[in-house]
Amino acid sequence: VQLQASGGGLVQAGGSLRLSCAASGRTVSSAGMGWFRQAPGKEREFVAAINWSGTVSSYADSVKGRFTISRDNAKNTVYLQMNSLKPEDTAVYYCACNRAGGIPTIPRLYDYWGPGTQVTVSS
Repeated sequence: VQLQASGGGLVQAGGSLRLSCAASGRTVSSAGMGWFRQAPGKEREFVAAINWSGTVSSYADSVKGRFTISRDNAKNTVYLQMNSLKPEDTAVYYCACNRAGGIPTIPRLYDYWGPGTQVTVSS
């Protein structure tokens, strides 16, 4: 599975961005999918995850109520809608795939990773 994240960019605080993660090489319709982020000098942290059917999702406390994860299995794509962005959301955002279909919050439990997309929020 190859994952490619896109949609990052520079936005002012309070603004919105929508990230996309397109999978290729194999369907991810039965996989759990997650978004993580890593800021300079910090460890990679969990942002959000969604189960294979899109019926169960989880979020980090820091993004609850502002970010929404969704998926379109017909397009083999996962999305992260980010609203009310804050400067502390600045990071490289990565999408990841859990083949077993789970939605863990620990990075090492994901099997495939994309190269990441930069999100910068200015104050």
